[in-house]
Amino acid sequence: MLTLEGLSFTEADFTLQADLALDPGARVAVVGPSGAGKSTLLDLIAGFRTPQAGRVLWRGQDITAAPPDRRPVALLFQENNLFPHLDLMRNLGLALRPDGGRLRGPERERVLAALSRVGLEGMEARRPGALSGGQQSRAALARVLLQARPILALDEPFAALGPALKAQMLDLLHEVAEDLGALVLLVSHDPEDARRFAQATVLVAEGRAHPPVATEALFADPPPALRAYLGTGPGTA
Repeated sequence: MLTLEGLSFTEADFTLQADLALDPGARVAVVGPSGAGKSTLLDLIAGFRTPQAGRVLWRGQDITAAPPDRRPVALLFQENNLFPHLDLMRNLGLALRPDGGRLRGPERERVLAALSRVGLEGMEARRPGALSGGQQSRAALARVLLQARPILALDEPFAALGPALKAQMLDLLHEVAEDLGALVLLVSHDPEDARRFAQATVLVAEGRAHPPVATEALFADPPPALRAYLGTGPGTA
């Protein structure tokens, strides 16, 4: 279980608090107004920001002071985390050899298998600039698959994609998460992303990351902060 225990982060006039728990293997959406702290929440979980108070625990172990590379978290940004000057074999190989060292035969086979898993078989020699937006997203998911971390934190990774392609990527993410048995935290501005993908949703608003609520129940009867964000009345979200 991922537990945020009395977590508090302040920077200038911005404050975010969180007191919640998320089950291993759960699919969780993170929604809320721009600037409310959705990305900050992922940064706190992944170790790129440090809270002034509270703890981050994974399976009961305190990881609050652990650096990002020592945490059980793979973080994927909208920009896909791909290096433009490297081909896909080397980009994905960094998941196995972060020092950029030469891949051994079994490691190359793992990269090829991950590319095949996401529908990019035969594209290992291509650079990101030679790929479509959807293919770049698939490559980024392949790297996450290779990292094999038990927590996947994704910060609007498919925001630039059209509706049909985004739906395909959400379904692929679901499959990858099941392959890994991973807890997935998906930040999105689109309520339909949450409805399509997430079993539960965390609302970040008014300085707080609220405990998760079943997604359909949350959008069927949204609290005032969510209604204000969506611009809807009760029951119409």
